[in-house]
Amino acid sequence: MAISVMETRDKTSSAVMPPLFVVMWSSAFIAGVIGVGSAPPLLLTFARFALAGLLLGGFALAVRAPWPRGRRLAHVVGSGILVQAVQFSAFYSAIGLHVPAAVVALVQGLNPVLIALVAGRLLGERVSPRQWLGFGLGAAGVGLAVADRLSFSLAGVAFCVVGLLALSLGTVYQKRFAGDMDVRTGTATQFLVSAPLVGLASLVFETPRVTDWGAFSGAVGWLVLVNSIGAFLLLNTMLKNAPASRVSTMFFLTPSVTAVMAWLFVGQSLHPLAVAGLVVGGAGVLLANRR
Repeated sequence: MAISVMETRDKTSSAVMPPLFVVMWSSAFIAGVIGVGSAPPLLLTFARFALAGLLLGGFALAVRAPWPRGRRLAHVVGSGILVQAVQFSAFYSAIGLHVPAAVVALVQGLNPVLIALVAGRLLGERVSPRQWLGFGLGAAGVGLAVADRLSFSLAGVAFCVVGLLALSLGTVYQKRFAGDMDVRTGTATQFLVSAPLVGLASLVFETPRVTDWGAFSGAVGWLVLVNSIGAFLLLNTMLKNAPASRVSTMFFLTPSVTAVMAWLFVGQSLHPLAVAGLVVGGAGVLLANRR
């Protein structure tokens, strides 16, 4: 009976984590737009990493979670620089150049396809024809979700591509070399390593100043608690328990969910194509994840 209850609980948790992750991850784009409107993008990213690292690191110390050491520590740091420092610095810089949040989410939503191409060679993960069909539907859903918002700068697109490469390569790298890390201390380590790097970049390339402390504080608070700690704990937990190619399919849904959240919270119009993209992308996710 006890085993049955535990199995049911595990299945419920596995079913709840992906949609919760999509909503939490998508909300980062809305908070990012608000935050970049009140401070330079690298300063916003530095504040996010520094506070999240201190909070999560303090929690990990309090519960005496095991910290990575030796070679594993090096791999956690390497994957963290890619997935955290490079990815978010690039994406927030794109938003700072007035690339619409939905377009940034579009580029990030291509992450599953890139991971599927790399994961088979580096991780030995087999991608079936049915999963490729799911990837195709997911990519189509991504395109539909932002079809009415394709206005951007060349430099902004370059930042988006850098962010996409960092997320995809960092995810595969982490799965390959640090997949068994403790999600609490591993995630905290990634934040604490990324913070000084991004802070230094902010001092070199920006004029660090805040024009609206209310908006900045609200955005940073949301990014720290919901996106940095909550979403990345979920992501690292899913990467620990499932193939990287399957976990990455969740990113197919972020452009559509971002468009819906922008309509709800910042008054942006919700185009019918965004709704269609949510449906098509969801079908792709279900198909790619079907066992």
